[in-house]
Order: sequence, then structure tokens, then C-alpha cells
Amino acid sequence: MDGHTRRRHGSRHRSWCCTFNAPPPSPENPHLSQHYGTNNNNCKTKLGPQKPDSLSKLTTSISVPNSPQSSKSELSLVGRMDPRRILSPGRVSPIDHTDSLEEDRHSSHATPSAAAVDTLARSRSQSFRAKIESPDTHSSLDPSRVEGEIGGAYDVRLNLKRKNGGVMVLELSSSVLASNSEVFAGLIAGSAGKKMYRIEVPEVENLGVFKETIELMFEEDIAKRLVKIGVNRAMDILEVSAGIMFRRGVSSCLKYLEAVPWTEEEEEKLRSLFTRFKFDEATSRDMLARLHSQQSTDTLQNLARHLVSSITTCSDANARNELKSLVKGLLCKSSVYEKEQPDINKEDFYAVCQSCMSVLYNLFEEASDAIPHERMTKKEMGKPLIARISKQVDNINFLLEILLDRQMAEEFVDLWVNQGNLLKLHERTSPMVRYELSRVSAILFIAMGTRKLHCCSEARSGLLQAWFGPMLLDFGWLQRCRKGLDMKALEEAMGQTLLTLPLKQQYVLFMEWFRCFSRNGSECPNLSKAFQIWWRRSFLRGSETHSVESR
Repeated sequence: MDGHTRRRHGSRHRSWCCTFNAPPPSPENPHLSQHYGTNNNNCKTKLGPQKPDSLSKLTTSISVPNSPQSSKSELSLVGRMDPRRILSPGRVSPIDHTDSLEEDRHSSHATPSAAAVDTLARSRSQSFRAKIESPDTHSSLDPSRVEGEIGGAYDVRLNLKRKNGGVMVLELSSSVLASNSEVFAGLIAGSAGKKMYRIEVPEVENLGVFKETIELMFEEDIAKRLVKIGVNRAMDILEVSAGIMFRRGVSSCLKYLEAVPWTEEEEEKLRSLFTRFKFDEATSRDMLARLHSQQSTDTLQNLARHLVSSITTCSDANARNELKSLVKGLLCKSSVYEKEQPDINKEDFYAVCQSCMSVLYNLFEEASDAIPHERMTKKEMGKPLIARISKQVDNINFLLEILLDRQMAEEFVDLWVNQGNLLKLHERTSPMVRYELSRVSAILFIAMGTRKLHCCSEARSGLLQAWFGPMLLDFGWLQRCRKGLDMKALEEAMGQTLLTLPLKQQYVLFMEWFRCFSRNGSECPNLSKAFQIWWRRSFLRGSETHSVESR
């Protein structure tokens, strides 16, 4: 009965899963399960930053046959595999000579000797070399071929220490480092006669970038490698190459970066590099031409005048509006380009303003039938009059907004007050045309009421005496054709501007508004809030002050 039970349990199928449990006993591998159980705790090696002096303390681990370890890590060791244990696909072959397996089992527990440390060092250097790709075939370099080409062993141990912790150790050839980097050449020459050169680089910002820079020393065509890396990485490599004086890397990075477009962030990064490092003039000439302009301030001011003049004479409405937004964003002080923009020439802008007002006057002469049709050209008669007037008013407001942003609009107030001829034409022109003039006055009132435009009392008084009456007449049309104008802000600003005048002038203008508002209602601006303030200042607080002075 016991024999039957043993046979039944013995015939039960025992699986060999992928969790690396002990394999079932077999006549073909009698020692495998014992060997695996003995070494199961040594299959995983904790890899981390190691000091060069602690290499002798590392212990090696041997992988199980037919289950090779991952070779992704540069510092890991690939387990030895008997080629006789590689089975052909689709069939199972018996493994003979188990002596080598027994020898592996005993060697896995042995203390590493000097030969093992040497093997470890060479494995580390070979794993670094294996990532260096050929520029044509993208295949790994053969270590023996590399050593034969450079004519020497890997006798430099480069210890890279990151700022925030972490160490990377690279095994390299002294001849490669000395021939590519002047800094490393000086360090190697200062330690001549040693079998192993130990170089430590502290405070490394990015270990990966430094390693990639060292890898470029093994590349014949660095430009092809930089195309794959990209612009940002190439800038980082340029910084490392300049620091270690890797001239071939610096030259290749500069040529690559000069040939590609940059974003604004990348441009600022390049400017920072050129302030911290001094590059060869012949190599960096093209880069400097892209980074720095050689034009003088006068040339830039003339360019600004030319741009503004071109916009005011542009015939296409869509293109004109697009260019206005572009130039206004460049010239205004609130722009992101404020630090790099020189002061504009105020006289040039006022000359363009005067030109636009002259054209506007001619158009109002035409609108009031002051110009005979025989004097009008075919080009002028082909476009609607209202569209031409609106275009010139838009141009004037565009220039006025730039002057207000630059705090140079005080003289514009005097210029607008002195447009007596336009005021006369305003009285004789149709309301559907003349309201365009009040759009300019509205910009000035809003600027004064919101404290963006500071003028003397005479300028404010002249502006209100000249253009307050036309504003009351055109307010209804401005409500119907706002064209981006904030009517509530205009009403509030008109009241605040009135309150800046002397009380006697306020009395005259508020009485004019009161009569207009009583007749037209909503067709007139509502200045009730400012009227109440004027009333209290004139009759309540004023009487109290007068009584105090009389005492």
C-alpha cells in the first residue's frame, strides 16, 4: 500500500514556473536543484553608486543556466553561460559533463580575487563602450577593436559626483581623453607613470549629460549624433564640452545649433552660455550674428516710424488690423519686449498724426460738400466716404494709444484742441459721419478720467470747451456704433474730467449737460453722479468754508 501511494505521488506532475523555484529532480540534471537552492539568495545584486576604492568588496553572482540576467545596467555583470547548455528550439537535449556546473556552484561562494576585481572593472568599461554606436551602422563597438585602435588599455577611472548625491564611475582610455580634452590631458600629464589614473569630477549638474559628452569623444561624426539628441540636449553638451575644453564637441554643437530654429527660452539659454564661456570667434561668428544686432538706435527709430507710416497707409482692412496689433505689442511698454526696445522718436509719431488729421480734414470737406466732385480722384470716389473717414480715425486712435502708453500724449491734447477747422465741419456734416470725431475725444476723456493722461489746467479746459459739446451731440451714435468703446467707462471718465476744472467752468459745462440730458435722455451721457459731487462742492461745502472764513 505504501509502495502504491509512493508511486501515485511520484507520478504527479510538478510544474516549473517562472518564479525561479527549485526545478523538479531529473536524471538529466541531478545537481541542478541543489545548486539553485544554494544560490537562490545571491541572484539579485543591489547596484548603486560605488566608490572606486570599494570595488574589491563587491561580490559577483552567477545566473542560472538558461535564465540569463538582464544586461540593461552598465554596472551589472553578465553571468557566464555554458554554450553547451543552450538548447536548440523545439527539442530537448541531454546535458553532459556536469562537472562544470559543480565548479560554478563552488565558485559562486568563493571570495573574489584580484582577477575577479579586474574582470569587474573591465566589465564596467565594456558596458560603457557597448553603448557607443557607430555613426553608420548604429552597432556596438567591439572592445578589442577599440583597444586596438586607440592603442592602449582603459587605464583611467573617471569618478563623476552629482551635486545632490549620486556617483557614476567610467573606465576610459587615457589616450582618448588626452587627445580630446585639454583639461583631462593636463590632469593625466600631471600623474604620469601610474598604471591607473583616478580622476574625480565633483559638483556635476547632470551625470547623463556628462556621460553623453564623453561618449561623443568616440564618435567620428558628432553632427549625426546631435541630430538625434535635439537642441536642448545639445546646449547642455555644449556647456560641458566648453568646461572640459572638448574643442571638437564645442565646434560640432555650435554648427548644429546655428543651423536650427530656436524658441525664446532656448535663445535665452544660449545668451547665458555666451556670457559665461568665451568661444572661438571663427566658430561662433554665425551664432553671434543671430544673437546680437549690429544696428544703431537711430536705425531702429527710423524703422518704427516706417512701420507706423506703412500701417496708416495700408489699404487692406484685415492686414491693417493685424499689423496694428503686432506693432502695438512691440512698441508698447507693457510688452514682453520692453527691455530690448529703445525710446521711440516722439516727433516722428506726431508727424504721422498730423498727416492723418490732414487727410481726415479733406474727407470731412468732401462729406460737407465743400470739395467739388471734379477735384476728387477715381480712387477716392471708388470707396465709401464713411469707410475712409473711419479708417483715418482708427489710425489716429492707434497712434494715440501708443503715445499714451509711452506717456507722450500731452502734446496730442493741444494738437486736437487746435483743430478748429474740423470743429466747423462737424457742425455741417451728417450725424452718421461726424460722430467719428468724437471717438478721438472719447479716448482722451477716458485717459484723463482714469489718471493715465496728465495735463495742465489750460489743456483740460481747452479740450472740454472745444469737444464737450460735440460729444453730447454724438453720444447716441457712439452708443449705436461703439467699435470697441466702453460707454460706461466713457460716462464715468467725462464726469471725473469735468470735476478737475475750476468750479466756475464746471458750472457752465454741467448746465450745458443738464439742458441736453433733459431734452435727449438716453441719447446723452449720464453725468448725474458727477453733477451731485459738483453740487455738494459748490453749495454745501463751499458755504461752510465761506462762513468759516467770514469769522
